[in-house]
Amino acid sequence: MNNEQVKQPKEKRSVSFTVFKYVIAVALVVLMAYFGFTTEVREGSCAVILRFGAVREEISDAGLYFRLPWPFETVVTYDNRLQYLESNYLETTTKDKRNVIIQSYVVWKINDPVKYHNSVGSQGKVDTYIKGQVFSATNSVMGAYELSALVSLEKEQIKTAQIQDEIFARVRDNCAKNYGIEVDDVSILRLSLPDTNLQSVFDQMRADRQKDIDTILANAQRDANKITSDADAQASQIIADGVTAAAAIKQQTETDVAKIYAEAQAANLELYQFLKQLDTVVASVNEGNVLVVKANEYPFSILSEYGSYLTDESDETIVKDLSHILSQLPEADRKALTDAIYELIAAAGTGDAS
Repeated sequence: MNNEQVKQPKEKRSVSFTVFKYVIAVALVVLMAYFGFTTEVREGSCAVILRFGAVREEISDAGLYFRLPWPFETVVTYDNRLQYLESNYLETTTKDKRNVIIQSYVVWKINDPVKYHNSVGSQGKVDTYIKGQVFSATNSVMGAYELSALVSLEKEQIKTAQIQDEIFARVRDNCAKNYGIEVDDVSILRLSLPDTNLQSVFDQMRADRQKDIDTILANAQRDANKITSDADAQASQIIADGVTAAAAIKQQTETDVAKIYAEAQAANLELYQFLKQLDTVVASVNEGNVLVVKANEYPFSILSEYGSYLTDESDETIVKDLSHILSQLPEADRKALTDAIYELIAAAGTGDAS
């Protein structure tokens, strides 16, 4: 009874150990199968499966893939995310034989894993290959453009975008054809000039600026001449209109004066004769002149004749008649005539006229 009880625990331990060994063996087999017969390609990567060194399959998508264990098959993985690369400084020559220094940047990724592996592989020289393509494309493109396409004060002469597009197209096509690389962008990062070319560039910029100044001055002088011409034409028109208006006013004034004289003659012949003689006297002198005449001769006899007959009442009558007549004249003529009459009458009354 005791022997049977001792044997049962031993048998149970033996079975448990055997199961454990099988579980370990199966786990080892699964692990060996997983690592030996599969390969994992992570997101952002691509790979090629090589069988005895030759490409059997290319993998562009992330996931778990079957393969034979080494040494039958091996897996080479590459990073196919977008990558940034700056080219070396390149001194090249333009169409007009000017040297320029250009540095560009390239954005690229692997597009064809098999072609990339066969041309570039794991040598780590992909940067050198891409820089070589940028160097070649830049030299070819810049040889067709003058320096003013890169540096100029004239906006329409700048063709930087066009130059970049041509360089990008050449690099893109060559990299896709030769290396399985997809180039997303090639742009000029820095542009500089050798010291020997700086002075010539500055001279060209000064010449362009002086050309702009000359154009601005010429346009300003043209506008000034037009403004002056228009102003002269307007002034001439204003003067002509003024002369025409003055002539019309003078004509109307003469008509009004003649009408007044006619009315005066019809109303009072003696007053009319007096006014006519007075006009003659006034027309004979100007301001500042000293007139020496014989007061008893026509027409200056009016001064002494009227001066001797004037009384207070007659003075008032003459003034009233004159006021009526003068009221028909323009203000300036009326005032001048009134002042002249009073002065002449006063001089005649005192006997100053001689």
